[in-house]
Amino acid sequence: MTDDNFYDIGIADVHQWVLELPAPASGGELEDPWMFGDGRRLPDPGPLMSRPFREGPRRSFSVANSGRTPIADEQVANVFRKLAPDDVQAFPIKVEGESRNLYIINATKRFRCVDEKNSKEVHVYPSDGVAPERAGTYRAIHGLRINPARAEGARVFRIQGYLSALIVAVEIKHALEEVGNLGVFFTRVTGPQSEP
Repeated sequence: MTDDNFYDIGIADVHQWVLELPAPASGGELEDPWMFGDGRRLPDPGPLMSRPFREGPRRSFSVANSGRTPIADEQVANVFRKLAPDDVQAFPIKVEGESRNLYIINATKRFRCVDEKNSKEVHVYPSDGVAPERAGTYRAIHGLRINPARAEGARVFRIQGYLSALIVAVEIKHALEEVGNLGVFFTRVTGPQSEP
């Protein structure tokens, strides 16, 4: 395994709590509750809150109900702050019934870096389909492979046109696994498909 290995973070199939979309602590809704998955630097959203949509074990790292909003405890947030300080923002969020300090981890960069040739299957929205506003973006990718050389040295990032993927470098994966109690899993997105 080389230092050029990168991994996609997904929601693990383990019993865990599921959190609702983040909202302003003062009430109401965020204008764009999906913004934490856009792969861009954001202005400070101010105090945020959430509550469990479904109860379960409270993990050190999980994903809010939007599927694109990583929620981390202090230890996990510190991994991101230490190993990828230029690639992430950590926004405090209060979760109903939870005393720990929790943070939304926002990846601030995105790159057009899909290695279509080496990915198993790549499906793109057509310009004449039912979602013309998504034309040219990825509908689905199986066996995702990326070209890390296009990530300009970033250690955490989103993929332009395929924002559901949250990519981290191998040293971040290892550091997160050392924290433990994760509600996420890692899928390698670099190297040959045949490797385990």
